[in-house]
Amino acid sequence: MRTRLAAVVLALATALTGSLLMAPAASATSAGTETAADCERGANGFVDIPDWINGEFVDVTVPGGLIRVELQKGYLNGVLRGWAKILTPNQYGDLVWMDWTRDGGRTWLQCGPFVVTSPNTTKTSAAQRTDPSPDWQFRACGMVNGISSSTRCTAWW
Repeated sequence: MRTRLAAVVLALATALTGSLLMAPAASATSAGTETAADCERGANGFVDIPDWINGEFVDVTVPGGLIRVELQKGYLNGVLRGWAKILTPNQYGDLVWMDWTRDGGRTWLQCGPFVVTSPNTTKTSAAQRTDPSPDWQFRACGMVNGISSSTRCTAWW
């Protein structure tokens, strides 16, 4: 029980300090005054989407060999957008997020993490519109609950 509680505390601390998940820590905000919270509720052109939505597969990563995180794309209200999605099976506390860059990955905004709140349910990040610029890219990332060394991301797309 104490080990599980420690894992939950670690996962929550990691979620609260999301920029620590991907080095360098300053990269999430070095493009301006943006923060990870700036991807929800319509901020920066992001749109909130339901966790059950399915898009077209772009790329996949398997954090810790235990969870499957996909980068997906699809049309939402007539606009082509990208988002990250954690698939089942998963456990409470597993994390998913999407990194978005406008400068080819030199700096990025981390959208999330979003926490799985019920085992074996899907969870998505907010969705961002695509752009024809080669510098405008996304990647999906995830982490197994409480295991920071399991953090993995897809390639930039």
